[in-house]
Amino acid sequence: MVQEKDVIAVIGAGSWGTALAMVLADNGHTVRLWSHNENQVKEINDEHTNKKYLPGISLPKLITGYASLSDALIGVEMVILAVPTKAIREVIGKMRAVMKNPITLTHVSKGIEPDTLLRITEIIQEEMPSELLKDIVVLSGPSHAEEVSLRQPTTVTVSSENMAAAEVVQDLFINNYFRVYTNPDVIGVEIGGALKNIIALAAGITDGLGFGDNAKAALITRGLAEIARLGTKMGANPLTFLGLTGIGDLIVTCTSVHSRNWRAGNLLGKGKTLDEVLENMGMVVEGVRTTKAAYQLAKKYDVKMPITFALYDVLFNGKTTKDAVDGLMGRAKTHEMEDLVNILGERNL
Repeated sequence: MVQEKDVIAVIGAGSWGTALAMVLADNGHTVRLWSHNENQVKEINDEHTNKKYLPGISLPKLITGYASLSDALIGVEMVILAVPTKAIREVIGKMRAVMKNPITLTHVSKGIEPDTLLRITEIIQEEMPSELLKDIVVLSGPSHAEEVSLRQPTTVTVSSENMAAAEVVQDLFINNYFRVYTNPDVIGVEIGGALKNIIALAAGITDGLGFGDNAKAALITRGLAEIARLGTKMGANPLTFLGLTGIGDLIVTCTSVHSRNWRAGNLLGKGKTLDEVLENMGMVVEGVRTTKAAYQLAKKYDVKMPITFALYDVLFNGKTTKDAVDGLMGRAKTHEMEDLVNILGERNL
């Protein structure tokens, strides 16, 4: 197992990868922060900044930028994978080609792959040979990179099929501003982290349309019901969705201007097209791909997800945001407690 103060590689120098590298460095670990952008690597090493993703933040001296993936991985036993969901297969393939020893891989991305409908741990298992992979750990929860880089109090969860590995990662990251819990429910942690981005897009739309707190509170609450409904069908523990990677992540992503998904939804609500929104954002909006994947999963598992379906129509079928809201509000009457009884009943709780 990885011991404290070992060298750790963080693959992906976006805002979240950089912020997590800072946490590790603050805990005394030497961090190799990899980026495919050589100019970004030069800035990290020469100026100790990453201005595009974390403007105004000084990086600890224990962080060194690497443009060479093979150099970043030499002798490393713990790797933090912090790249967008759509890049995971490509990056894992590049890692596989240069790795010399098995690693524990902690991924911090939030998404589901459309069409294959695989969670990120499942993608990693497909792409990484078992002889090179000791364990997979998931780190997720309500955490804006901007606030973590300012060392503001943040709490997250780590999960793994091997809880000893999760506890190692817990020890690597935990400190006086970054608290880490463990949870054995990998499916629930990944599903909660991925699907909350859908609801955040919808929350941004309600704000863009000029709606108030009533609409957002309803959206978050009913959105949580959709997440738990699908997640439980996929094998998750429903109680996970009442925790940090469920309601916690949902609240922070639906209510903050730091959230890319909220900002994207806000622009959609103001009348921008999806292409215009994505061009304006300049960064990955995970909720768009996840909406497609969740729509497909809902069909596969025969789960009712009206908010997800409405957003899918806005993103991919040209439906106006106003018509989507009208459709949701005009649905047939139902009983609020039906969801809770069905979800908990399936788990015999």
